[in-house]
Amino acid sequence: MDGYTKLHEMLEAALKQAGEESGMLLGQELSIAVTDALKTNKKTYFSDLDDSCFVVEVESREEYPGLFYLVFSLRDAIVLSSTLLGIPPARIQEKKRLSIIENDDIDAFAEIANMINGSFNTIFQGSLPNKAHLKLLSQKKFISEVDELTDDEPLPEGEYLMFRSKLEMSGQELNNLDLLINVELANLYDPPSEKPEEVADTVEETTTVVEEEKGGDQEKKIVEAREKAPGATGPDSIVVLEDNEIERQQMISAIEFTGFEVVEGTLNADLKELFSNRNVRLVLIGSVDADDRELALCIKINAIRQDAPPPIIMTAERWTRTAVLKALKYGARDIIIKPCGDDELAAKARKYCKL
Repeated sequence: MDGYTKLHEMLEAALKQAGEESGMLLGQELSIAVTDALKTNKKTYFSDLDDSCFVVEVESREEYPGLFYLVFSLRDAIVLSSTLLGIPPARIQEKKRLSIIENDDIDAFAEIANMINGSFNTIFQGSLPNKAHLKLLSQKKFISEVDELTDDEPLPEGEYLMFRSKLEMSGQELNNLDLLINVELANLYDPPSEKPEEVADTVEETTTVVEEEKGGDQEKKIVEAREKAPGATGPDSIVVLEDNEIERQQMISAIEFTGFEVVEGTLNADLKELFSNRNVRLVLIGSVDADDRELALCIKINAIRQDAPPPIIMTAERWTRTAVLKALKYGARDIIIKPCGDDELAAKARKYCKL
């Protein structure tokens, strides 16, 4: 299954920890290891399911709203709950063979489900601090050829990602644990990345439109306003903002030919201080991801030079279409996908500094 690398890593770690902690609760060594991942839907999944199952429903809250489901074989649920209850091995095997799950088993399995949910919360909150919280909603059995498969039971219709894991516990033959996560929720946790060429096309098309809109008389007005702006006194300057010192120096080397004063800083630099008593002709912003932190710099720069904001060129290793559109909306004049060569930066500097 393509994509969802971050989500796969989170679920792999969460299931592994869930196995270890549930094993401590059971007094048995239990492992849960992801073996496969694929896209499916409810109809396909249950048509391939040849056994009764026990479904655990988990709600994802806060910035990632949605539901996902842990689907155990009913026989595995019987083994795990009976082990927690301390039932003799021979009786466990009999209950497993006859698929007998009693009220005490369901209560015991609820404790195991709580332990698993706690493990998931630990991993998810560690990966998405203050942004995700998981709440256990229900556990329900589904007896094949007895219970009716409806639009909402035992889980809603829809497209899902299925992460299949192997359950292993000493002395027991266990089956698979399937985690089904709605595709919409999966896309919130791990937005699909766009192909570099698609983003590049978006950059080219969008910046062309912006340049056309800012061309002609409007461009002349911006230049005239910049020359008259009260904050534009002082030496002609270029501001370079980049956290990586090596990359920052490379950017500086590429634009030194302008003869302008080059003022450098990190992305957390005091912009007012850098702009003070300088006629800033161009701003270069470099980053790894074009996220809200970098995009906010465009807003701050435009606020400092409200009457005549300098051209802003943003460079980053990873862009999405949304980030490109946001950057241009917030005031960037051009977008570059790293790595960018000295010649490309020099050409941009000539263009926007009108050399």
